[in-house]
Amino acid sequence: MILHRYFARRFLFAFLAVFGIFLCIFILLDMVEQIRRFDSDSVGFLEIVKLTLLNVPQGLYRILPLIMILSTLTLFLTLARTSELVVTRASGRSALRALVAPIMVALAIGVLAVTVMNPIVAATSKQYEIVANRHAQGTSSVLSISREGLWLRQGGPEGQTVIRALQSNLDGTQLFDVTFLGFGPLGQPSYRVEAEAAELTPGAWRLLNAKDWRFDGAGNPERDAAKRPEMEIASNLTLDQIRDSFGTPASIPIWELPGFIEQLERAGFSARSHKVWLNMELALPLMMAAMVLIGAGFTMRHTRFGRTGTMVLAALGVGFAMYFIRNFAQILGESGQIPVVLAAWSPPVAAILLSLGILLNLEDG
Repeated sequence: MILHRYFARRFLFAFLAVFGIFLCIFILLDMVEQIRRFDSDSVGFLEIVKLTLLNVPQGLYRILPLIMILSTLTLFLTLARTSELVVTRASGRSALRALVAPIMVALAIGVLAVTVMNPIVAATSKQYEIVANRHAQGTSSVLSISREGLWLRQGGPEGQTVIRALQSNLDGTQLFDVTFLGFGPLGQPSYRVEAEAAELTPGAWRLLNAKDWRFDGAGNPERDAAKRPEMEIASNLTLDQIRDSFGTPASIPIWELPGFIEQLERAGFSARSHKVWLNMELALPLMMAAMVLIGAGFTMRHTRFGRTGTMVLAALGVGFAMYFIRNFAQILGESGQIPVVLAAWSPPVAAILLSLGILLNLEDG
């Protein structure tokens, strides 16, 4: 038990050291990127630092598996150089038993990353987009999903229009049971239109079976309301704007993601990418443990056997390969080429089985 605690403490310190090094590198690189992106005359240094601190957690969170394998290489190369692994084996402990403590630490780090760091990264990423769009004078999200349906916003010189629909097609270009609320340049209501369906065409919404109320006259809006089998309302929205308004699944905390997926599906949108992201986040602890096994499989040999550099490069190569296979499986899952569960869980499971095979072959022949 004492030996397990010793290995766990050494591994945790190695992980924190590697994480701190990458944190410093990311801060410096991201600060240079923010200075390049924004005009120094309009954005001061303190604001650049704020943007950097908001953007860095997202980058670090993405490469946690790579930080984990580098931490594993650091630990076991140090233990091999000081002959502590030789002493461990001489005491009767096998290599797999010596890996219990680092694996448990990796699993714990993975669980903390999903439950604690994931919501922090989601909040900082969303805040970064808000601040960056404000400085870049961009537009904010035009789409929002709620229990009442979906909401769209469009604007122009003549005023703003708020659109509410109970359902839509997968990309948001066809709306059903839709209401358009128009507001003038001063914020006063100007019209209301209800329709059975609306389709986004270049430059306009095409409405079917619509009822139109106008509020710019002195008459009775209900009495003067007009029913039209077909009408158009000018729009500056595009398919890309609607698609980009969803944001990335990474910008939604994992605790809120199941509810958001339910709202998306109720509104008629495809939530496949969000389901893939949710399952990949749940599988992250297994991926962290797999990286520990991969790193240990190549570096638990004593340095007197030589070829240490070759083994380190092999471990890094396999680790990077599994990392990119994981990302590739995510793309296949989001595009519907493979099932969601297979896309999320097969890479870490395959990595664990591969690393266990390497360990058994190197240790027991």
